[in-house]
Amino acid sequence: MITLFYDSMLALSLIMSIIYLFMWHKHFDVHITLVFVLVPITNLGFSLFSRAQNLEEALVAQKLTYIGGTFLLMFMMFMVFSLCHIKLGRFSRVMFMTASSLSYCTVLTIGHSDMFYEGRTSFKIIDNSAYLDKHYGIMHTVFLGIVIVYFSLTLLAIIYSYFKKNQVSRTMIYLLFTAVTVAMIAYFAGRSFIDNLQLLPAAYVFAQIMFLIIVYKLSLYNVSDNAIDSMVESGDTGFVSVDNKGKYLGSNKTARKIFPFLQKLTVDKPIRKSEEVIDTFEKWLSDFSSDEANNKIYYEKGDSIYLINITYLFDGRKNRGYQFFITDDTKNQQYIKLIDSFNDELRNEVYDKTNHIIEMHNKLIISMATMVESRDNSTGGHIRRTSEGVKILTNEMRKAHYANLNDEFYERIIKAAPMHDLGKIAVDDAILRKPGKYTPAEYEMMKTHAAEGAKIVHEILEGTDDHEFHEIAVNVAHYHHERWDGSGYPAGLKADEIPIEARIMAIADVYDALVSKRVYKEKFSFEEADRIILESMGTHFDKMLEPFYVRARPKLEEYYSSIDC
Repeated sequence: MITLFYDSMLALSLIMSIIYLFMWHKHFDVHITLVFVLVPITNLGFSLFSRAQNLEEALVAQKLTYIGGTFLLMFMMFMVFSLCHIKLGRFSRVMFMTASSLSYCTVLTIGHSDMFYEGRTSFKIIDNSAYLDKHYGIMHTVFLGIVIVYFSLTLLAIIYSYFKKNQVSRTMIYLLFTAVTVAMIAYFAGRSFIDNLQLLPAAYVFAQIMFLIIVYKLSLYNVSDNAIDSMVESGDTGFVSVDNKGKYLGSNKTARKIFPFLQKLTVDKPIRKSEEVIDTFEKWLSDFSSDEANNKIYYEKGDSIYLINITYLFDGRKNRGYQFFITDDTKNQQYIKLIDSFNDELRNEVYDKTNHIIEMHNKLIISMATMVESRDNSTGGHIRRTSEGVKILTNEMRKAHYANLNDEFYERIIKAAPMHDLGKIAVDDAILRKPGKYTPAEYEMMKTHAAEGAKIVHEILEGTDDHEFHEIAVNVAHYHHERWDGSGYPAGLKADEIPIEARIMAIADVYDALVSKRVYKEKFSFEEADRIILESMGTHFDKMLEPFYVRARPKLEEYYSSIDC
């Protein structure tokens, strides 16, 4: 009867393993497979033991049964940790594997040493079934300790998952708990029901049934796994793998269709096989190796544009090589080109319209400045000449990269120069058009044009997108009569308190006043004007601007000699 029971359990365990074989999928945890392999081997040991005719046969069979207590329970524990998504470190796995291996090595000494079974262990047959009168050695106690550790850790993992792992199926936790609990009870209390009958083989079969149900649950994911496999093999995305040494690892149908020369490559051979490979994958790999930012390449073939993404190929945590992902990006690129073309057209149209508005705005400002100038019978052509003077002076500053001022600054001050005297529109005609010198009171009235000009320029440019130009133009109008020593107007600023644009404007403004004819004076010679300007450096003008004035002087004289002023 006992032999029949063990044979039945062996047969059932084999049937369970065969069923698992048909249900197997490569995405299943490897420890599940090992459990289904070891259960029939362990049950075979029980079946052979029941048929043993002598001590030697019984001990050989007994050694097979101990596979269950050493490796089978360990793999069951690993399986539970994996299914419950609890990470077990490599060191821990090695430690457990070492403990099981050493323990089983002592099992193999049964009959040759007293470590596991003492030599006085005897064999007899009772009711046609083998029976061992065992006397355990010290290593059997160690073995039981290992078994207890495996059962304890397995149960703790299941209980922990129940309370802490919401992403683990409750049904799977119940099945695992039932299987492990039944196996544990059978292991430690299996003989208390029927004398000389081990219930452990039945517990192992019961555990297999529980695990098959779990496998069935896992197989529900096979549909998505198979779909992924299909996509990898023949979907829209191509895959090419290369190891760290540049050896070809493989590719899918999509990649080989896009790059037919891949069919000529041999797995585990270097990819340097043809010029086509050298010009594509080898070059891309070299660029990526030198700079990981080169991980995206657009490859045109016929009417198609493919996006090549390069990533590292990892096996767990270890970098094994490189992976090329190839997708057809033609529609996206065509759409981007269409958008870019539309944006270019729109940008050009906006640019033209904006320039037209800016041109109209500038003409309006120049017209206003000219209108103001026309009221002043002593400054005809002043705005045109001072604008040119600012341009000549700033060109020299630009060449020397003075104070790191950029080109935009110089363009803005040249553009702002015509507005420096707009404030004269607020000065009474009687003063503005007076043919002689001003009285002190009249001069005070004339001096108000600087502050008034700043207000007018601010109102004209308020709301402009070019805030820097707005600020420069206001400063030019407001402070171009300030003096380096602080004796100027309207604010009495001195030295670096005066904005650089106003300091530049002051030189051009005074130079024009000196070399131009006014109703109250004749024009000065270039030499006399130059002497006055240089003597005023450090008092009226910024001394740091002197070198640029000196360099600009020949061009200023050339310009003023070419016009009637």
